[in-house]
Amino acid sequence: MNRSFPYVLVAAIVGILAGCATHVPEYPAPEATPTPTQPSPTDLPPYVVSGDTGPLPGPITQGKSRWTAVRWAELPGFGQDPLFEAWNAWIKSCERPGPVHAPLCKEVRRLSIGSGDEQRAWMVSRLQPYKVEPLQGSSDGLLTSYYEPMLDATRNPTSASAVPLYRPPASLGQRKPWYTRQEMETLPEAKAQLAGRAIAWLSDPVDALVLQIQGSGRLRITEADGSQRLVRLAYAGTNDQPYKSVGRWLLDQGLIRDATWPGIKAWIVQNPQRVNELLWSNPRTVFFREEVLSELDAAFGPRGAQGVPLTPGRSIAVDPTSIPYGTPVWLASPGPLAQLQKLVFAQDTGSAITGAVRADYFAGWGPEAGEFAGRVKQPLKLWVLWPK
Repeated sequence: MNRSFPYVLVAAIVGILAGCATHVPEYPAPEATPTPTQPSPTDLPPYVVSGDTGPLPGPITQGKSRWTAVRWAELPGFGQDPLFEAWNAWIKSCERPGPVHAPLCKEVRRLSIGSGDEQRAWMVSRLQPYKVEPLQGSSDGLLTSYYEPMLDATRNPTSASAVPLYRPPASLGQRKPWYTRQEMETLPEAKAQLAGRAIAWLSDPVDALVLQIQGSGRLRITEADGSQRLVRLAYAGTNDQPYKSVGRWLLDQGLIRDATWPGIKAWIVQNPQRVNELLWSNPRTVFFREEVLSELDAAFGPRGAQGVPLTPGRSIAVDPTSIPYGTPVWLASPGPLAQLQKLVFAQDTGSAITGAVRADYFAGWGPEAGEFAGRVKQPLKLWVLWPK
């Protein structure tokens, strides 16, 4: 999922409004939603490697980040993470590995049937952890989260479903920036260029905005003959207009004090005549392409910027100038919602994901993941795991 645009429910419209991933850039059964995280205690014993007392490698400069080598014992929770949950994400990264990690992929695949102890021992023998810090400024990091919405839609417009989701118009590359969100809905010339380009129709314009913010989603489409099918809408481009947070617009207008989903929803219910004004405050629109969602595809998320399917709870969006795609990363983030200490993989990006210690955590799909993603905004520390 190309998340070169800004990135759950409308809580995301503020939380993720500040956050992203392409992303983005999930499912044995389409309805299933994996548990995004499992809280970890903060007082776990360190993972001590016997004989790990030799000199450490020197620092590495990567873009605007500095990597400083550390001992494995400095990675909080490393001895307790169920690594088998992360291994599928690592195997996915090996479908399109970077040149530095590609030589490890044969061993990674072989260890897919190994025990957690075997996997941990191999990582210690083959990788060196480096703490990621900015070259300048505060070392405080930020973790947000994104997800894949799942919505009901119709193939054709109806009285109840009249909000279109478009594939890119033929003239998209001929005009930069393309028409704004408001112009697409009001100008005859813009509407003419979108004629026949709708993939499906939703009942709620706010759902459409959330889908565009996330960059991809799943639709349960009711076809013209009454049958239903599950498809994925993947990111296919934008109108190149600037992204503006509708939550920030409400705050700046003095219309709400509670920029959360309940607060925004309450305002929408009380001001239905101003919904277009709210939506038009964000001129940016995302276009999609429809993808068949096979049973195998349904077990993973959309493809991230690395070009591999995202794994819930194990894929993150990063600034690729600071952390290259495909890099295994140790993530530690204390917060009221979740204590995260786990192995993840840099497989996506987003325009709001900039800086050395910045990540967007892929939570999965559906309402549960959306609720989680809309609430996560907490401190972050990152360590890249680089081949020795």
